[in-house]
Amino acid sequence: MCRTIVHLLLLNVESNPRRQKGTATVKRFERLEEIRRMDPYRDASEIYRLSSAYEFPWDFTRALELALYRTYAVPSIGRLLAETAELTDRPQKRYDDTVLLLDAVVEHGFGSEEGRTAIRRINRMHRSYDISDDDMRYVLCTFVVMPKRWIDAYGWRRMSGHETVACAVHYRTLGRHMGIKDIPETYEEFEAFLDAYEQEHFAWDEGARRVSDATLDLMTSWYPRPLAPLLRTGTLALLDEPLLRAFRYTPPTPATRALVRRAVRLRGRAVRLMPPRRAPHHARQNWEIKGYPNGYRLADLGTRPVPGVAGCPVRHIDTSAVE
Repeated sequence: MCRTIVHLLLLNVESNPRRQKGTATVKRFERLEEIRRMDPYRDASEIYRLSSAYEFPWDFTRALELALYRTYAVPSIGRLLAETAELTDRPQKRYDDTVLLLDAVVEHGFGSEEGRTAIRRINRMHRSYDISDDDMRYVLCTFVVMPKRWIDAYGWRRMSGHETVACAVHYRTLGRHMGIKDIPETYEEFEAFLDAYEQEHFAWDEGARRVSDATLDLMTSWYPRPLAPLLRTGTLALLDEPLLRAFRYTPPTPATRALVRRAVRLRGRAVRLMPPRRAPHHARQNWEIKGYPNGYRLADLGTRPVPGVAGCPVRHIDTSAVE
């Protein structure tokens, strides 16, 4: 099993031999040195773009997938997602739209037309539902905390202090554009809120389990069907105990967990030996994005909830101008 997982991971190593040709003279840590010369507060979004599109594109994708996935274990979130049926009936579209909207802000910036359009769509969708401020704040915390935890464990290097601060500042800015109240100030505050919220709220919910199963099925669907059981086990091996308990999954054996995690760390070591990326790799370029072979318009992405249908309770006044 470990050999198969290693092979799959190495297939996803962020390299393109043709594009990377001629980069051998570039220092592997040159971009990190560039980041350290920047101001992590003033230049936060640019640092975040460099980290996510150049230094760790594969890792950020995996970490943000698991960040969103773990929010299902909060029953108020998982139950709402089950009621909307977006992740159970149309999981690929929901995945694509979420990734594309969030990444448009990263690629183009908060002040760009693309960034404003993406935030407008995100706000219009979320304001159709009665989502508590605490749940919104918690989801935002997962975007800040989970990438650092993943990269520190599995990346080709650990996240630097500048990158950690910049990530928190970037998502504080996104949170303000979304109208989220009482956003944590620092990474440490984001992390403390996340841990306390999960300890208090993680619990079993039947609807949340359906959403979890649908998401695991989606992730395995990106690979040949015979590999689905292996990939599902491999994904579960990367989850922590509280998350497994909340969904009532049988934990993989300690040996399986050790093999899978060792394989992911091996991938990070392989990336470390490669020349640095010369061109950015944005999430819209990920091969897991399947739903728009002919392109898309940001303004068309996402859902348009109908009051009284699929968990949308009432018609809200459109206040999406908050950006």
